[in-house]
Amino acid sequence: MNILTLLIFTPALFGLIILLLPSSLRVAYKYITLAATLVQLGISIWMYFNFQTGAGFAGINHEEQFQFVQKLPWIHLDLGALGRMQIDYFVGIDGISITLMVMTCLVMVVAAIASWEIKGNLKGFFALFLLLDMAVVGVFCALDFFLFYTFYELMLLPLYFLIGMWGGARREYAAIKFFLYTLFGSVFMLLVMVGLYLSVKDRSTGDHTFNMITMMDPANYVRSSIFSTVTHQTIFGLPARMVGFVVLFVAFAIKVPVVPLHTWLPDAHVEAPTPVSIILAGVLLKIGGYGIIRICMGIFPDAAHQSAFWLGLLGVISILYGAFNALAQQDLKRLIAYSSVSHMGFVLLGIASNTAEGISGAIMQMVSHGFLSTMLFFLVGVIYNRVHDRYIYHFRGLGNLMPRYTVYVMIAFFASLGLPGFSAFVAEAFSLAGAFKSQSVNGLLPYWMAICGSVGILLSAGYFLWTLQRMFFGKLSLKGGEIWRIALTDLNFRETATLLPLALIALGLGVMPSVVFDKINDSVLALVNYMGK
Repeated sequence: MNILTLLIFTPALFGLIILLLPSSLRVAYKYITLAATLVQLGISIWMYFNFQTGAGFAGINHEEQFQFVQKLPWIHLDLGALGRMQIDYFVGIDGISITLMVMTCLVMVVAAIASWEIKGNLKGFFALFLLLDMAVVGVFCALDFFLFYTFYELMLLPLYFLIGMWGGARREYAAIKFFLYTLFGSVFMLLVMVGLYLSVKDRSTGDHTFNMITMMDPANYVRSSIFSTVTHQTIFGLPARMVGFVVLFVAFAIKVPVVPLHTWLPDAHVEAPTPVSIILAGVLLKIGGYGIIRICMGIFPDAAHQSAFWLGLLGVISILYGAFNALAQQDLKRLIAYSSVSHMGFVLLGIASNTAEGISGAIMQMVSHGFLSTMLFFLVGVIYNRVHDRYIYHFRGLGNLMPRYTVYVMIAFFASLGLPGFSAFVAEAFSLAGAFKSQSVNGLLPYWMAICGSVGILLSAGYFLWTLQRMFFGKLSLKGGEIWRIALTDLNFRETATLLPLALIALGLGVMPSVVFDKINDSVLALVNYMGK
């Protein structure tokens, strides 16, 4: 069996085991789930170390760029005069997807550990958790658009129930809002996908195809097709390729999320249980950024180039809007949710620059934010599980009561605000360098966008340090009094064992960013060269 297929479907196998086990063995469910995520993590790390870089791995239009490839016939229909429909089970990874995949597998391990706090309907929770795990890993590996869309939509079902059944007081509202937002983008993505299918033919077979690599080559487009680069067809008076790009961008921007398509995120985070918040921030948001790079820029490079200014502007708005909203929050979890909106704005700003530095910084920011947001939401869950409260002004002087917990909060806060030596500093520095360089190299982004991005870093220091001062310094004062003081015990072994690797990774990627850059360099350079044609 192909190693990628094993990686994708391992959670489904373990999920099936959970469904077959009787409820009398429900104590074993969490161990089975943790075992599934650890197996996945082990496979992904093996793939990372065996992923080849260097000459011969930099062709954005060729399958040779992707490794561990498996391509099997899936749905092939003979449509008579219309030809044949060709849909393949086609998976593979390049430098961009291997780094995000390893990050995803580690985040899922942390989410599995955080899931041990779930008390009700364990069989349903862990089965849905593993189904979601399969879907998110499948998204990063799929190279057939139909297969990608299948995994992309499959994420909706478990997330809807995980939020709606195990969430907070307004869980139904948050789950429905998340579902409708995401479905809105997905429905229109389906229309563009069908349009691309009708526009592209595999030159070796003459059949229409959903192969994303084939879609990246303009030579494979039927001259008279709607998305042809030759005929310049229009939709409602607008260039068809620009319309296709915008529709796909909106679908992925909802996931990122980009302002003004972000309003589902704070509600979903606040109401979701801790493990689901970890997955939402650590993985789901990165799928949006990955989709913009892999599909929007890969299939519509001309439209992405023309839209660069507007993408950069949306990135700057997200950075500043998210930061100002974070400053105004009194719920710790909602503050971190808005900080995610701000930090993911750097991803869009870096992508919009169309420079190697900017795109590398955007990918590094996705990886860095994946680990840091996981750490932050896990830390929020630690307090919430003890006293069921997250209101910032209900806590003061926690550093005196929970010193080990305070150390990890300080590491997470300082790393997230971009302190040199941590991963977010490298990521944001490269994103801003790309945005600044863009003016002189390709004239796409004005200098003021990089300056506004820098202001966003200053604001992030403001809300993180202010929160640290309010909650952890000063004389101990708790709303719940003596009851809370007894309940707020310091980190236990399980929590420390979870947080320590995340802290080390944040520091390690800051000191040795080449761990990521060495893997993504070939793919990023190929994409930049492809965009410049």
